[in-house]
Amino acid sequence: MIEFLADKVMWLDSAWDAVNSLARPVGGALLALAIVDPSDPTWQVIAFLLGGGAAFAAHAGKASARAAVNTSPEPVSNMLVSTAEDVATVGLLALAIANPIAAAIIAAVLLVLSIALIVVVGRTVKRLLHGKRRPPDPA
Repeated sequence: MIEFLADKVMWLDSAWDAVNSLARPVGGALLALAIVDPSDPTWQVIAFLLGGGAAFAAHAGKASARAAVNTSPEPVSNMLVSTAEDVATVGLLALAIANPIAAAIIAAVLLVLSIALIVVVGRTVKRLLHGKRRPPDPA
């Protein structure tokens, strides 16, 4: 319930994401670790790293998108984005129960999009911090 409410308030959602930046990747890593054979340490390490990496990428993408939404001057967009996230989460969970393969494909696509978002935001921040601007358009 706290997650649901914190996501609806502008800037509180970013603070909440900052607090959860360690918890979510560790949780994802532990969940991935729980599904592999405990007698094989190699697969445990691989699952732990992949689960944590995927959870971190998804969290970083969400946090980056939310930080971008928070720059809008009105509070409605934040609530709309949060509600869309909630609906998408419930929908993907229902799809995972009904059709796990389709849900896995959608989750993989969302993960790739999150990584792309992280790269774009990182390049933008780097460009802003170093004062580099794009050359003016000759037209």
